[in-house]
Amino acid sequence: MKVEVVVIGGGPAGLAAACKAWEQGAKSVLILERDKELGGILNQCIHNGFGLHYFKEELTGPEYAGRFIDLLGQTGVQVKLDTMVLAIEEGRKVHCVNPKDGYMVIEAGAIVLAMGCRERTRGAISIPGERPAGIFTAGTAQRYVNMEGYMVGKRVVILGSGDIGLIMARRMTLEGAKVLACVELMPYSGGLNRNIVQCLQDYDIPLYLSHTVTDIKGHDRVEQVVVSKVDENRRPIPGTEMTFDCDTLLLSVGLLPENELTRAAGITLDPRTRGAVVYENMETSMPGVFACGNVVHVHDLVDYVTGESQKAGAAAAHFVQNGETPDGRVLELKNGDRVTYTVPQKLRLSGMDRSVGIFFRVSNIYRDVEIQVTDGKTVLCRFNREHVAPGEMETITLPKVLAEKAEGDTLTVQIVDKA
Repeated sequence: MKVEVVVIGGGPAGLAAACKAWEQGAKSVLILERDKELGGILNQCIHNGFGLHYFKEELTGPEYAGRFIDLLGQTGVQVKLDTMVLAIEEGRKVHCVNPKDGYMVIEAGAIVLAMGCRERTRGAISIPGERPAGIFTAGTAQRYVNMEGYMVGKRVVILGSGDIGLIMARRMTLEGAKVLACVELMPYSGGLNRNIVQCLQDYDIPLYLSHTVTDIKGHDRVEQVVVSKVDENRRPIPGTEMTFDCDTLLLSVGLLPENELTRAAGITLDPRTRGAVVYENMETSMPGVFACGNVVHVHDLVDYVTGESQKAGAAAAHFVQNGETPDGRVLELKNGDRVTYTVPQKLRLSGMDRSVGIFFRVSNIYRDVEIQVTDGKTVLCRFNREHVAPGEMETITLPKVLAEKAEGDTLTVQIVDKA
């Protein structure tokens, strides 16, 4: 079976990439989705706040997904649901399996990776204590409450202040549970400021910064959670313990891009983002294989996922029609002072349009700062920001004419205090 563009994943990234690839002239586009329906994680995100940037109106997660599923219906994009992709081989061969068609090998002109991300679990953060029932990742609890109709608990403590944890603090409260505390290891929150206000402050849920869970007690079900203050090295301080009587612990301790397929295919990964290293058009180190959305780096707004995925979809269609980007000068983007990563990581000047958008996150909360793009000798461009925080992704636009002026092959994005 031969297909021009194969999109792996039918969530917000895959839907946007597939629609754009078709719009840009790809004659056959196929989405492979392992779930039984399209929409990905949006289906369980029944709260509003989606689409403010892209649609200029406030939608729920299923409504946002529905808009793109409707758009998809107006194209000739094919979809295979309940289909598990097993491997990507040299020559862009996709091995997959489903109950209806059995084992398939699809030869793709271009591939878009849009597998999204998964949550870090209790095992990944090594919390001491017993192993009773009642410990869930926040996303699992969200699935139970919003889609399956099961209430996960009545007295809840949340570890981590990621957006899903904050949203579940509000959701559990609205369903009649008592959320006792939201506990965050870092001295700042990991979520969007609007979620801190709307989900915690509006419901009088205390947020304990620089605290962590140091013990879980309970035989069959969680009975108590012990929370301790931590020092600047994130070590628990003896004598600061607080004990909460609760039956549920929700974990909102970070998301990891789902890159098992990427790694097995031999595509270069970035240890900072845990996603693929990508060029300006979202192409990975394997020619003709593109990546977008949370599989590249974890986004906080789905609108940004859509924009990034449309770029990948358009680039995949362009690759099928025109072949590889011509060789030329390649600039490497690096993170400098107070910046934790950049996406894209590489810029091919021959592949750039008039400008390129650069996404990055900062390492702490800073006020009145200047974002600089420098080649080591000269500052090529500057952007002022009143406030930046790790929980909110930053984006800047680098014009091609400035990138061409760079001396050497490395550009650094850094944060400095305003003069």
